[in-house]
Amino acid sequence: MGYLSMKFAKTLALAAAMSTFMGGAALAETIEITLTVKEVDLPIDNKGTMMPMWTYEGQVPGPVVRATEGDTIEFTLINPATNKNSHSMDFHAARVDVLDEFGSIKPGESKKFSFTADYPGTFLYHCGTNPMIQHVARGMFGAILIDPKDKDSMPKADREFVLVQSEIYENGEDVKSMMNNDWKHVVFNGRAFRYDPVHDPEATATLEAKPGERVRVHFLNAGPNEFASFHPIAGIWDKVYPGGNPNNAMDGMQSFVVGPGDAASFDIISPKEGANAFVNHSLKQALTGAIAVMLYSEDVSDEVGRGDNLVVR
Repeated sequence: MGYLSMKFAKTLALAAAMSTFMGGAALAETIEITLTVKEVDLPIDNKGTMMPMWTYEGQVPGPVVRATEGDTIEFTLINPATNKNSHSMDFHAARVDVLDEFGSIKPGESKKFSFTADYPGTFLYHCGTNPMIQHVARGMFGAILIDPKDKDSMPKADREFVLVQSEIYENGEDVKSMMNNDWKHVVFNGRAFRYDPVHDPEATATLEAKPGERVRVHFLNAGPNEFASFHPIAGIWDKVYPGGNPNNAMDGMQSFVVGPGDAASFDIISPKEGANAFVNHSLKQALTGAIAVMLYSEDVSDEVGRGDNLVVR
């Protein structure tokens, strides 16, 4: 499910409109977002091994939320009475009161709060309910992308993909194993080798683009514990934007470290048909599931990596 569109109401702001006439900035909008917590069983590998997970909207990662710098986000979290646990929302793109807006709600409750997207970037969102390590490890995380209001501050991407690294623990009730960092898999987008038919013949999905296209990978590390050294095998990052912020641009990088709870945006351009493999170059992590194959060919649908298709499912 790509940009969240369950409730997507836009209200033009007069002040932002005036700034548009004066300086070319994007119009500020008010965006209404609703996420429902769902405690469900999901596959953690390509064989279909199921595990009880705690999620936003029944998927890992949760839906991509997208806005523009200066927009106001009006957010609603719903925790249905059928759930067994309290949950919450922590948007890394927000500046609010951790005890108020980010506070937990019990099953059968809902919470509303709003914030202004003051900084552009690639930001994590996740549940912050105690024990936070368990809520994150069980799948309660996703991406909120805040585009810069100056549309010329970054090269235009031809295709974009969201990859969220996380750890999968064998027993979701065993908080001690999470504290001891005793994970079974490190994965991208909730499933071991989800996009890697090389190491797992049962994988059915890859990332795709055409040669010469600028591909932007919004890479987030949900953790809860491990660092990631994100590297494109058989490629070089043309641009790396730590935090996803255009003011942080770095050129020609082989790898870049993204810590737990952090993110960066990575641009790559392949000069030829073939493939790259995006990996966590901590090889113990890569070889348990943190590899994604990117295929380059002229035969790629125009819908891949665009619009609502930033997370390949």
